[in-house]
Amino acid sequence: MDPSHSLGERFTNCILVPQRYLLGIMTSLATFTSYTLRVTISLAITEMVQKKNESLVQHEDSCPVIDNATYVTVKNRDILYDWDEVQQGLILSSFYWGYIVTHIPCALLAEKYGGKHVLGSGMLLNTVLTIFLPLVITSTGGDWVVLVVLRVIMGLGQGMVYPVITTLLSQWVPPKDKGFMSSLSFAGAIMGTVVTNSVGGFLISWSKHWDIVFYFFGLLGLVWNIAWQLLCYSYPRTHPCIKPKEKEYLYHELAEHVSEDSLKTPWKEMLTSFPVWTYIIVQFGHDWGWYTMVTDLPKYMNGVLRFNVKQNGVLSAAPYFMMYLAAVGSGYLADWIIHKKYLSVRLTRQIFGGSLGPAVFIVLASYVGCQRYIAVTFFTLCMLSMGFYFPGVKVNALDLSPNFSGTVMALANGIGVFAGMAAPAIVGILAPNQTLSEWRYVFWVSFAMLSGTFLIYLFFFSAEVQSWNSKKDNQE
Repeated sequence: MDPSHSLGERFTNCILVPQRYLLGIMTSLATFTSYTLRVTISLAITEMVQKKNESLVQHEDSCPVIDNATYVTVKNRDILYDWDEVQQGLILSSFYWGYIVTHIPCALLAEKYGGKHVLGSGMLLNTVLTIFLPLVITSTGGDWVVLVVLRVIMGLGQGMVYPVITTLLSQWVPPKDKGFMSSLSFAGAIMGTVVTNSVGGFLISWSKHWDIVFYFFGLLGLVWNIAWQLLCYSYPRTHPCIKPKEKEYLYHELAEHVSEDSLKTPWKEMLTSFPVWTYIIVQFGHDWGWYTMVTDLPKYMNGVLRFNVKQNGVLSAAPYFMMYLAAVGSGYLADWIIHKKYLSVRLTRQIFGGSLGPAVFIVLASYVGCQRYIAVTFFTLCMLSMGFYFPGVKVNALDLSPNFSGTVMALANGIGVFAGMAAPAIVGILAPNQTLSEWRYVFWVSFAMLSGTFLIYLFFFSAEVQSWNSKKDNQE
């Protein structure tokens, strides 16, 4: 092997899979890693807060502790903090205050200069902050305001993840693979939630300390960052190790709608595009249900259903594992249906992307009372049906504008962030006592968001490449 080759080139020369699939695997691991870093606090906070005396807070519609056993794992009062429900809601939602800021700037950077280093730098920032988070919390005596500030900075570091990955996919993925590759990439976030809840719950139960999960997932983040820098590149044309046959294939497949030239972003056309706003509204409704589940399901399992952290981790993970299987499987199925021309792209997206199933199941879960495992079953069905969203809706930015898919995703995901900011705060306001009746209001709000946007999606959704994507109209 030529000794002048870089370490990254030597690695990629030894990899037999096509480079576009390697990129798909690494972007999937990127969303996986980003979510482990993002939601670790959602699990850990159930063991970071001092529990109220059960005899003083027992409500008529609250569930008893299972078998009269404690559902508290961390008992060292020196590492427990007196954060009320509103403060906890602010801690969980503050991530999204920073997250929304970097969406569009990073999408524009990725579209102009490539996404490799934009994504890598943000992920590295998150990794470092996650590792140092326990030290900061303990050294400040659990100052929740400091924790909010750190979470805002972490949000700034993760704001580029979805827009930049979308930009990378637009440069690497041929149309016939869009559903599967985008589902694989974005569904990594689901597995991140699965692993965080299951492995994180086990680690806390084993160590009797909440800080271990931040160190564990922070180290995983470092491993991903090293691999990303060694293996991945922004464009097929700049990849030093891509085989000529694959490079020629990608050029042929992508040439019609993806330009290699520097293009001016068509802001006016994009912001007045009805299909773009339909996509934004639909994603907002989905994100409301998603963020309610991903941020607050561990709290519901612990504070209402009274599972301990180990049970909580495993049972909170189950719905997301089923969602992951649905997302990746339906992504492959959607591509197959479109490739075989059994259905149009638009009709296939509509069939897969509905939100009515999740809306119904999330409400049903709140009406089974303390029948814990029935509730978990409904949560699982909710997330299973939500998995079809990935090849149905999430891929739509690539449908509408391959050249500006990162910016379209930034708009949709950025506005969807308001759901991530509001949903945890709504839980803190509507469910201060963590009772069944209070949480029922929370789930009805999610029902309204999911079902309302589903109707818009049903009638107005588009999967056509928009005219303003054309390079001859937008070239500088």
